Amino acid sequence: MAPLPADIVACPDCDLLQRMPSLPPGGTACCARCGLALGSNNPGSLDRSMALSVAALFAFLLANLEPLMRVSIGGRTSSTTILGGVQAMWLQGEKVTAVLVALFVVVAPALDIVFMLAVLLASRRPPAPRWVGDVLRWAELSGVWSMVEVMMLGILVSLVKIASLATVDPGIGIFAVGALVFLLAGMSASFDPREIWPRVPWANGEGPETDR
Repeated sequence: MAPLPADIVACPDCDLLQRMPSLPPGGTACCARCGLALGSNNPGSLDRSMALSVAALFAFLLANLEPLMRVSIGGRTSSTTILGGVQAMWLQGEKVTAVLVALFVVVAPALDIVFMLAVLLASRRPPAPRWVGDVLRWAELSGVWSMVEVMMLGILVSLVKIASLATVDPGIGIFAVGALVFLLAGMSASFDPREIWPRVPWANGEGPETDR
C-alpha cells in the first residue's frame, strides 16, 4: 500500500481523512466534519516546552528534597518531605497508600518530565531517532497518572484543619510543589506532539525527512 501524503491527516474523533493546509503563525486547522482542532502553528512551541520542562525538573527536585512544612505543637517541632511522608506511611502499616502516593506523586511526574526532555532533546535535529515515537506514547501515559495537583489540594486541606491546633510554617517544598503544578500544566499545554511526529522516520525507512 502506498503511503499517504504527509499533509493528509485523519481526525481522531470522526476518522475523516482530510488535507492539512499550510497554516499562518498562530493559525489553527479544524476538522471539516466535527470541528475538532487538528493542528496549529505556534512558533517556538518546542522551545517553550523545553524551558518549562527544565523549570519543572528543578521544581520537582526541590519539591522532593526540601521540607514541605514545619509543624510545632506542645513545644515539639517536626518536618518532612514527600518521600519522608511515604516512608512514614509505610512504617505505620499504610503500605498500599504509601505505594500509591509514591507512584502518582513521585514516579509518574518524574517520568513525565524525563520523557518530555528526552523527546525534545532528541528531536531538535531531524530526523529524530525512531525510539522517540515510543517515548511519546509513554509520555502520554505517564502524564495521565501524574497527580501532583491532588497532593497539593490535600496539603491545603490539612493546613486548614491543623491551623487551630498547631503552628505551621510552610517550607520551600510546598512552594516548589505549587510551582510544579503550574509548570506541568504549562508544559503539557505548550507541547504539540504533531510537531515531533513528522521528524520520526517511518518503520519501513521512509518518511518526510528521510526521503528528502
